[in-house]
Amino acid sequence: MLHIVDDEEVIQDALSWLAQSRGIAATAYDGADAFLAALDTRPGFDEGGECLLLDIRMPGTSGIALFETLDARGLTARLPVIFLTGHGDVPMAVSALKRGAFDFFEKPFNDNSLMDRVEEALAASRSAGASAAIHDRLAALSVREREVLDLILEGKMNKVIADCLGISMRTVEVHRAHIFDKMNVKTAVELARLLK
Repeated sequence: MLHIVDDEEVIQDALSWLAQSRGIAATAYDGADAFLAALDTRPGFDEGGECLLLDIRMPGTSGIALFETLDARGLTARLPVIFLTGHGDVPMAVSALKRGAFDFFEKPFNDNSLMDRVEEALAASRSAGASAAIHDRLAALSVREREVLDLILEGKMNKVIADCLGISMRTVEVHRAHIFDKMNVKTAVELARLLK
């Protein structure tokens, strides 16, 4: 999902059309406050990735202020920001990029270059989402399950794991089943691939 925050309706329409021409769903907002209100009421992030095209200078809350709010909330990895401006200068671009913006485009911009970067931002957002999901799954494991997991990843068999941890082989099998269930994998190979 591409989010477009720009106070000019013509720009919103043009960017929405451009995104749709690449098969990217887009939603436009006429300002930072409207976007924040929508963000605060939704359940979570789109698994297909998200990106924010953000005008820097708008009435009310500026694009920079919105970016700082998103950054303070820790959302810029899942919601990469590409700044757009008709009034850009090199120091502003450098500052935005140093603070974690995904990219910076001056109006008028090259349509294909912009959409290529949007697609890259969406891929980065998907990757960040996958990493967060894996982190959440790992956090759901008990301390003992984490110990068993580490030994599984070392390639140890159930009997060896049982001996290492001083537990029965049956208990290892139960922990292994819980680990596979919580991590949403069927084999140790899948588990290793997921966590590499």
